[in-house]
Amino acid sequence: MPTPKKSTAGSKKPFVYGAVIVAAAALLGFASYKATAPDSSSTETAPAAEVSADPQSGIFPELAKLARRDAGDKLAVGRADAPVVLIEYADFKCGYCGKFARDTEPELIKEYVEDGTLRIEWRNFPIFGEESENAARGAWAAGQQDRFWEFHAAAYAEGAKEKGFAKDRVKALAQEAGVKDLARFMKDLDGEAARAAVAKDQEQAYGIGATSTPSFLINGRPIAGAQPKETFTQAIETAAEQAKTTGKAGAGATEGTAEDSAK
Repeated sequence: MPTPKKSTAGSKKPFVYGAVIVAAAALLGFASYKATAPDSSSTETAPAAEVSADPQSGIFPELAKLARRDAGDKLAVGRADAPVVLIEYADFKCGYCGKFARDTEPELIKEYVEDGTLRIEWRNFPIFGEESENAARGAWAAGQQDRFWEFHAAAYAEGAKEKGFAKDRVKALAQEAGVKDLARFMKDLDGEAARAAVAKDQEQAYGIGATSTPSFLINGRPIAGAQPKETFTQAIETAAEQAKTTGKAGAGATEGTAEDSAK
């Protein structure tokens, strides 16, 4: 995997969360690199990650506050007041992100999102150049027409990233995803709102120490790489039990219906 270069957004002053977040950033940054750094024999069919993400490892309350819990968020799925929020920082050109999207995420949605336990919030974290940026802005633009998750599925389908994410290809993916107004989509794709939204997500990712994709937070617990499903299920179930014990399930949720938050 090539070493990513930070975008303009990544060069901005990172968020200041205090000393405990510096520790979390160091943990996530190190684990993120180790989880996705290829060895001399690695290929796209090699195991996604070798580092383990212990579900009993540190939880950082300040990182948990990064959950937006906005019922109108077009790039999220699940109830805004779900007891557990998984924040995913990912790039559409990232093979490991695609592996997670195809193999693990659908099962997490079926098992935990549908019963109200889990909310997944996407953060665009394009780190591999112009085509990554195109796909990220395209995902945001598709979301404005309520087709983010369909675009997400099309962009992460087997063989999709090998075709690249030039603008004409991104438009084709939008069409495949069922985006109705393609003229609006292309306008949104190049608009300032899309650029600002992507830059905001990038800055947040760099601010917590993410250095490669995918990187995750589950109620403030950093997890790096396309880990086995069991890593996520253990972390989600542990977080759900902790939320039940503390009575803080859904804390910080903004107003809105479950139906709105699942769009």
